[in-house]
Amino acid sequence: MAATSERLRSPVIDVGDRVIDLVPAAIKDLAIALFGTNDKIALLVGIGLAIVIFAALVGVLAFRDRLAAALAGVAAFATLGSAAALLSRTDVAWWAAAPTLAGSAVTAGVLVVLVRRFGPAAQEATSDPMALRPNGRRRFLASLGVITAGAATAAVAGRQLNQRRDSVVAAARTNSTFPEPATTLAPAPSSVQAPNAASFYTANADFYRIDTALVVPRISVDDWALSVTGMVDEPITYTFDELTSSFDVVESDITLTCVSNTVGGDLVGTARWRGVRLDQVLEQSGIDPGADQIVGRSSDGYTGGFPVAALDGRDALIAFGMNGEPLPPEHGYPARLIVPGLYGYVSATKWLTEIELTTFDAFDHYWVPRGYAAEAPIKQQSRIDSPRGLDRIPPGPTVIGGVAWAQTVGIDAVELSIDDGPWIAADLADELNDSTWRQWSYPWDATAGRHTITVRNRNAAGAIQTSERSEPLPDGATGHHTIVVLVES
Repeated sequence: MAATSERLRSPVIDVGDRVIDLVPAAIKDLAIALFGTNDKIALLVGIGLAIVIFAALVGVLAFRDRLAAALAGVAAFATLGSAAALLSRTDVAWWAAAPTLAGSAVTAGVLVVLVRRFGPAAQEATSDPMALRPNGRRRFLASLGVITAGAATAAVAGRQLNQRRDSVVAAARTNSTFPEPATTLAPAPSSVQAPNAASFYTANADFYRIDTALVVPRISVDDWALSVTGMVDEPITYTFDELTSSFDVVESDITLTCVSNTVGGDLVGTARWRGVRLDQVLEQSGIDPGADQIVGRSSDGYTGGFPVAALDGRDALIAFGMNGEPLPPEHGYPARLIVPGLYGYVSATKWLTEIELTTFDAFDHYWVPRGYAAEAPIKQQSRIDSPRGLDRIPPGPTVIGGVAWAQTVGIDAVELSIDDGPWIAADLADELNDSTWRQWSYPWDATAGRHTITVRNRNAAGAIQTSERSEPLPDGATGHHTIVVLVES
């Protein structure tokens, strides 16, 4: 039923959303550490297994002459699913619970029919308990076949409807006009790439994705609008064409980092983003001097908030392009926020539909009640890309490579310590700007044995990256990235 309308959702998705909303932040970080960008798949599989086990228990109760208890279980499932639907992050009508209620009603009806035909009472009516009635086995199997076929048909139909909607949005994304920048940004010089470091630009397909959306919102650019509200002189709503024609389209190379990124982790990437400047859009509406927080609201109800003070000249964007193409759906199509120097959970709201000016005292954005900091500047960090930890390498000359970042400040130096020895300077690739990572390399004459390699950086303001180890919660991980390599004799 949920597949018949874009305004209805599967109970599994509704329950999954509520799990994401209610799970403690420490468990969320653990899930990301264990499953990475597959955390949502793991959650859905877990919910599916729980439903299978619950259904099996309901079936056992029903066929042990406890039909009332089994129906109570179905009612409990209906209550849970309905509550999950109605407690959505976005405003929903009462009929948002319709898929859960309809599914539960069908389940209860089928259960009653099967118990009456094949349950204990039916077995007692015949001298052969396995007969379940004359031709009972065939009838039982036929009943199961009909139910299975109906469920399969519904699943296939739902999938086809979803694929049809996806294809419509994909076609709109492909065929819509991709606004060109007023001034084309020059290609990055090859000198920004260091040997054995990650690719300077992260391909869209490889770019990390961490968000709260179990199902990627399907939004057509033709139906999209962005509202600027709250503590402004003039609230304004823009269509996509109005937004891109009212303000200069610009491009900017920016490294984006997730607060869940552990020391040495890969939840970080650099892209060339295309969009319009956020400060110009907000200037058009006029910011109330009392406002100190900018809140981005997503179509799925997610909120991220960051200081108005971040509009300090950095390239904060309402972005609609990524690496030369419209945003991929999973990265926020049609538009998202990108703010250099701030972790994504506060600043990089995807599927953006509203920007609200408010105060930190008046509003806590999504992750604040869940234990994360309200303000989240990205912390100074370094990573060794090659060799990898526990790699086995031959003795002799090798190149250690990696990346470092101190966004909106810049990197002045990267240093390595091998086997806890003195810090030695690495070679720096050219810095493209202070909003991207800076790459580095070091030629090492590897000798046989087990070696530890540690990296740190110094930013352009002279601050040396701290060695103090901290976890991502509440405002980002710190510490030096250290690996062990095995040089073969």
